[in-house]
Amino acid sequence: MHKMVVMDNYRKGWALRYIREAEAELEAAHKSPDMAPTLILESLRKAQAAIYYGLGEPKVIEGIVLQGLRDGGPVDDPILRFLIEVERSIERIERLPVTSIDEALKEADGIVRFASEIITILTRED
Repeated sequence: MHKMVVMDNYRKGWALRYIREAEAELEAAHKSPDMAPTLILESLRKAQAAIYYGLGEPKVIEGIVLQGLRDGGPVDDPILRFLIEVERSIERIERLPVTSIDEALKEADGIVRFASEIITILTRED
């Protein structure tokens, strides 16, 4: 029996690289409070990019997410709903005062953890 290929090796490589970098930058944010705001945002952007690569052409996925964000209506697809929330989180965290770094870290931890789970599912070789 032949297995259906979900993603090519190029996209798989980028998805795995971005999620590893997202996890490393988030870990560094926990250890380096002075750099945390920048590291958190980079971590979230890389987690977002990992999922975009995992799902298809990143620019196309980004366009779909931004359109969903602009439309503002209910979204049935759970992955798209999550990606819209990631985009909203990035925008929100960019505006947070430095004193809210713990809140940003907690939110980023959840997003990166969930993104990592998505990448694990998308790159699994059954």
